[in-house]
Amino acid sequence: MSPSSVGACDTVMCMDTKLVVVALMALIVGAGGGYVFANDARGQGAHRMPDGSAMHGEMNSMMAGLAGKTGEEFDHAFITEMIVHHEGAVEMAEAALQHAKHEEIKQMANEIISAQTREIEQMKEWEMAWYVQ
Repeated sequence: MSPSSVGACDTVMCMDTKLVVVALMALIVGAGGGYVFANDARGQGAHRMPDGSAMHGEMNSMMAGLAGKTGEEFDHAFITEMIVHHEGAVEMAEAALQHAKHEEIKQMANEIISAQTREIEQMKEWEMAWYVQ
């Protein structure tokens, strides 16, 4: 490998990585205003819907499902939780297509749908190959 290629990456892989990062950021911040970050009654962060209702423990629950697991058990739990997580992102992105004002958000929503649908399909294939008897 030449010194000039250190840190270089395949363009498609870089784009996919960037798309995943953007999609995850969009999911966290709400993909067009679906959620606002606020504090719950205990002073801890909670995601809130526009009507003020809290999404208590969604991410905490997903992370708890991974706690203490390693190897094959971790992999299966990770795939299971990520499928649910990605399906939620796709649902939010579909809502953004219907309700967002800015074309940039709609473009991001289309990218989220495309990338995460592809990733859901991949994870479901792995799940079938590795865990379904």
